[in-house]
Amino acid sequence: MRILILGCGWLAESFALHMKYQGHEVWASTTTSEKYHRLNADGIFSFILDFDYENFPARIDLPTQFDFVLNSVPASQKNSVAILENRFSNIKSFYRHITWKKQVFLSSIGIYPDKDAVFDEYYADTTELSSKLLLAEACMLGLADTIIYRLGGLFGKNRVFAKYFSERICTTGEQPANFVHIDDVIRLLEAASCNVLKHTVYNVVAPLHPKKKDVILASAKKYGYILPLAFEATNTIQKIVRGELLQEELEYEYVLPDPLQF
Repeated sequence: MRILILGCGWLAESFALHMKYQGHEVWASTTTSEKYHRLNADGIFSFILDFDYENFPARIDLPTQFDFVLNSVPASQKNSVAILENRFSNIKSFYRHITWKKQVFLSSIGIYPDKDAVFDEYYADTTELSSKLLLAEACMLGLADTIIYRLGGLFGKNRVFAKYFSERICTTGEQPANFVHIDDVIRLLEAASCNVLKHTVYNVVAPLHPKKKDVILASAKKYGYILPLAFEATNTIQKIVRGELLQEELEYEYVLPDPLQF
């Protein structure tokens, strides 16, 4: 299988190496020369490309046919609408020169509003969804054979939840954790590359939702991080995002179903 990865960040690089070790041909874009050389050294055919260029190149020298595309170029709440419109316009221009059998675009469960509710993929009130993430998803769903993975809070390897609260005050400890481990995401991306999926949008979230406070305590103990200075329950929104749709469709068993194990 020939695979193309756009935006080879932390997760995408791990996926690239995983698929390379499975014997697939992997191409990947990056914005830095350091990662360009590292990916090439690992057997990934890398190229430098920044989708935020105002003068985006008309054509890139690479194969025109791919079996699977992973689009990991981010859409962030921190970006302005103008930046996102330019970024995803450039991505669509890039796609005019290639063909693919299937594409997965990585979005975020941050698209759902922060309120006391349980959310799944059938949530239909678009007025409450993040307009910026919705813009990016709409751009990608306008392309052929595209699936959206809305990722939960992503952890694993050097990303340990307790690290971000060490010697700080935590105000979100009573919130449920809508997290997912990188090992499960990589497996679910691989599954998407070789299975026919029935829907276009999926939440990718571990099935268990312990309190964030308990995840902090568990990961601090496991990895030796200093605990928060205090837990102050000033932000107690009970937002839960369900990911059973993809799990049931693929009959997938999570390697790490409980964030307390991360």
